[in-house]
Parts: sequence; structure tokens; C-alpha cells
Amino acid sequence: MFEPASFIEEAAQKMKNEIDDIAIIACSGGVDSTVAAVIANQAVGDKLHCVYVDTGLMRKNETEEIQAMLSAHGLNLTTVFAEERYFEALNGITEPEEKRKVIGELFIRIFEEEQTKVNAKYLVQGTIAPDWIESGGGVRDTIKSHHNVGGLPEDMTLIVVEPLRDLYKDEVRDLARTLEIKVAERQPFPGPGLAIRCLGALTKERVHTVREACAIVEEEFEIASSEGKMEIPWQYFAALLPVKSVGVHGDVRAYGETVVVRAVQSLDGMSARYSEIPHSILQKISTRITNSLKESVNRVVYDITHKPPGTIEWE
Repeated sequence: MFEPASFIEEAAQKMKNEIDDIAIIACSGGVDSTVAAVIANQAVGDKLHCVYVDTGLMRKNETEEIQAMLSAHGLNLTTVFAEERYFEALNGITEPEEKRKVIGELFIRIFEEEQTKVNAKYLVQGTIAPDWIESGGGVRDTIKSHHNVGGLPEDMTLIVVEPLRDLYKDEVRDLARTLEIKVAERQPFPGPGLAIRCLGALTKERVHTVREACAIVEEEFEIASSEGKMEIPWQYFAALLPVKSVGVHGDVRAYGETVVVRAVQSLDGMSARYSEIPHSILQKISTRITNSLKESVNRVVYDITHKPPGTIEWE
């Protein structure tokens, strides 16, 4: 049986023995990286420098919320605003694996720049078991590269430390609860951010569209759950598809893209079943999205695919 308190003590001691110099950790604000950061902070204290990168691919209001949360845990945090660099690097790239690897390499390059500022030797990551399993792990075919696994460049100079590497999401959540971390119940959010929820070309306008659609889905599901109308899914979001169709707004012909709503129940992310959401809630979401984003979206669909055969994210 998994014992969170024992794991935290052992992981902290192991990092204390292993990390003999300055370390940097990528703090995305998700449960994995936050747990890794808090444990690493217990282990090495002032040797740890936490860096949050605003890629321009984050959810609505995410940067401000993450900064406040990490500061509340006493972490030494630096925020790097890198939106322009990411959009420039991703310009013209539509293939999912290439997106992930470009994002991963730029992610490391930014940390190498921060490394020179603090003379860091180690990179602590919140990699968990599903990340490296789905990235191949030397055993299976690659399903999709995770930015903290498949995107690491071969010439990287930092020594990688992964204290959560053998854990699954439910175990990491147990650690977060033990550590009293606010994001213990936060739904998973992919490392590449909204880049993989915006299928096709990545432009600021299209990313804005999917950001607003995701915010609507999250808000409506959480309201409905609080009112007892549905069970909150394990993960829930919107993705923007490069599929245009004819529609009508008022008396005017519209030609817009399609938003797909995705919601699943899962234990650890390795398999999942689509959530059976009441139609009244989906109808409200569809109406809000098509009204508030009518310049770009005129159709909303719901994904009823399990994992397998699909993955949870669309890319």
C-alpha cells in the first residue's frame, strides 16, 4: 500500500543526497511539478530555484493563479514571459509530435538560460510513470512524446532528477493532499499547454479561441457539479479543430471552426472512459461558446471515445 508520508521523507532524503549544487525546477502549477517542487524545497532549500514559463499557451488567468500559489508555499520563483518565442518557434508547425518536441526543446533552452544566471547543475522534473510509458520508455512504441520526456534535446547540459518517475497520478494526488497543496484535486493539464488543444496552425487568435472555450467548459462543469447535477470528470476541456462548416448567426451566413468538448473519468490516465454528461449542460456550453466566440466558432460537438482507442487529449 502506498504511504505518502514515507514516500515524501524518502524522496526528500534521496534528493538531499543526490543534489550537491544549485537546481532548477520547472513549475507549471500542475500537481506533478508542484509536488516535485515542494519535496525538492524540503530537501535542498535555498539550492532550489523554481522557474515558471508563461508560454502564451496557458489557460485563462493561469499565470496569476500559479504565481500566487507557488509563492504561498515559500518557493523561490522566477517567471519567464516567453510567449513571443514560443509562437515564433511554432509558426507553421501542425504535426502533433513536432509541436511537442519543439515546445520541449525551447523549454529546455529557456532553463539553460536560467541556469547560466544561477549556475544551476540539476533540472528537477515532475515526470510521472504515464509520461515515459506513453513516450516509449524503451519498451513500448511511442504514443505521444511528453514535453518533459520526448522533447529533451540530446545536447542538454543539465542533470535531470525525477523524484516522481515511478508514480501514477492518483499517488501524486495523495502526496499533494499530504503536503496540503492547493492543486491536489486540480485536473491534469498537458505540459505543451493549449498548443495540443489547438489542432492545426497555432496562431494567437486560435489559441485565444480555445482558451476561452476551455474556460467555459471548466466553469459550466464545476457549477453543475456543485449543484449536484453531475459528477465532476477526472479531466475536462475543449479543443479547437481545423474543421470549418457553414452556420447561421442571426440572419447572416457564418463559416467557422469546430470546438470539441472532451470529458473523461479515469484513475491514473492510462485508460479512461468518456463521461456521460447531461445534455442540458452540454447544450448550455454549446450556446455559450457559439455566442461568445461567434466570430470564429459556429459548431460544438462532444467526444464519446474511450481511451483506448483514443487518447485523452486530441494530440
